[in-house]
Amino acid sequence: MGINKRDEGKKVNSNINVTPMVDVMLVLLIIFMVITPMLNNKVNVDLPQVSASTVMENANKEDAITVAVTRDGKTFLGGDQTSLGDLGTKINDLEAKKTNPSDDKSVYLRADQRANYGKVMDTIDAIRTAGVSQLNLLTDMNAK
Repeated sequence: MGINKRDEGKKVNSNINVTPMVDVMLVLLIIFMVITPMLNNKVNVDLPQVSASTVMENANKEDAITVAVTRDGKTFLGGDQTSLGDLGTKINDLEAKKTNPSDDKSVYLRADQRANYGKVMDTIDAIRTAGVSQLNLLTDMNAK
């Protein structure tokens, strides 16, 4: 009677199974594709509804300067709360840090539709005193 001996230890598989890694990477890719558009607007603001508007694709760029005025009158530059007195200097600092500085300073204002009109006007005045040549007011398209 003979003894059956297995020689599996001698056959070492040196190939890497990449299928689980590819699955994980595809799931992460899908998650990042879904989350990335949500990261752009860090401050939740209910924009005014309009029937006629112009699409401003430059507002979604990474280096776009966005100012938001919330319903309770707080002013945000990007995602950071700021005072109206500091807004001008911070806008000038962000403009200086841009990768492609242009001659016309462009700022995008996102004001809540129920924000106090006086706070919005004070914010516009602070932006204008910073030397901004083009102020863009962002709105939502009225779905009819």
